[in-house]
Amino acid sequence: MSVPVSLLDLAPINEGMTARDSFEASAAVARSADELGYRRIWYAEHHNMATIASSATSVLIAHIATLTRRIRLGAGGVMLPNHAPLTIAEQFGTLATLHPDRIDLGLGRAPGSDQNTMRALRRDPASADTFPQDVLELQGYLTGNSRIPGVDAIPGKGTNVPLYILGSSLFGARLAAALGLPYSFASHFAPAALQEAVALYRREFSPSDQLAEPYVIAGVNATAADTTEQAKEQAHLARRRMAAQLLARGRTLTPEEADAALDSPAGRQVMQMATYSAVGTPGEVREYLDWFAGHAEADELIVAPQAGTLEGRLRTVELVAQAMEATAG
Repeated sequence: MSVPVSLLDLAPINEGMTARDSFEASAAVARSADELGYRRIWYAEHHNMATIASSATSVLIAHIATLTRRIRLGAGGVMLPNHAPLTIAEQFGTLATLHPDRIDLGLGRAPGSDQNTMRALRRDPASADTFPQDVLELQGYLTGNSRIPGVDAIPGKGTNVPLYILGSSLFGARLAAALGLPYSFASHFAPAALQEAVALYRREFSPSDQLAEPYVIAGVNATAADTTEQAKEQAHLARRRMAAQLLARGRTLTPEEADAALDSPAGRQVMQMATYSAVGTPGEVREYLDWFAGHAEADELIVAPQAGTLEGRLRTVELVAQAMEATAG
C-alpha cells in the first residue's frame, strides 16, 4: 500500500453496553492498532448521543495514550466552536507535554450535537462564523505566538501540536488550503463532495510553517472478515446500529424493525452516507482501499471499522492491517 493507514474509533456504545464497556473496547482496539503498525487513531467529539462515548475527547485520548506505546492519537475532531481556543490549547498542550510527538488536533466547526445540546454547551449559534479566526488563535497559543497580548497556553506554548482541518464541504477545503494545514475529508459519512473538495484544496494550497505541500486524509468505512459472507453479516449488524442511531434516536430496534427502517426512503438516504465502504476478505478490502486511495487522491486513509461486535471490530482492524501492510510513522 502506497499510503499510510490510520483508524477512526467512533467509541460506540452498542446495545447492552455501558460507556465503560465502550472505553474498554476502545482500549483493546488501540492496543491492537499500536502493535499492528497503524499510523494514528482519532476520536471525535459528540454530545448527547446515547450510542457514542467520546464526548470528552481529550480525556479519552489521555487514557488511551497511557495504554499504548508509539501510535499517534488525536481528535478527529474537536468541534472548536464549542470551546474557547485557549482551553483546547491547554488541553492538547497538556497531552503533548505528557506524550511528546504523539498528539494530533483535528478541528471541525460542526456542533457535534443538536440545537438543545448546543444551548446546554453554552454555544452561540453564530460561533461557527468565527471558526477561521478561532483556528488562528488556537494555532498562536500552540506555537508560542499568541494573538492575545499577555495570554499564553500553559501547558501548550511551544508544543506545536499539529493541526488538521476536518470537513465535508468546500468550506473546510478552502480554509485548510489558505492556512497551509492538512485536510481530512469525512468521506466515511459525507461522500458527496469528496473529489471536488480535494481538488480545490490541492489547487489553492499555500505552504505554511507546518506544511510545505498539501496533505489529504480521506475517511473510509471497512469491515473485514475471513469470508465475504462473514464480513457482510458484520457490516449489516453495523448498519442496523446506524438505523437505530439516526432513524430511531437511539431507541432499541428489533432486527426486523431495523431492517424495515433501512429499507425506507429515509433509510436509503442514510445508507448513502456509507457509500465508501470496503467489505469482504482481506484481498477484497485491499482491492477496494487501493482504488479508494486513488479515487480520493489521498495521502493517507483513515479507516472507520464497522462491525456489529467488538470481536468483529478487532478482526477488521487486524485483517485491514494485514491486507494493507499498515505502516507506522
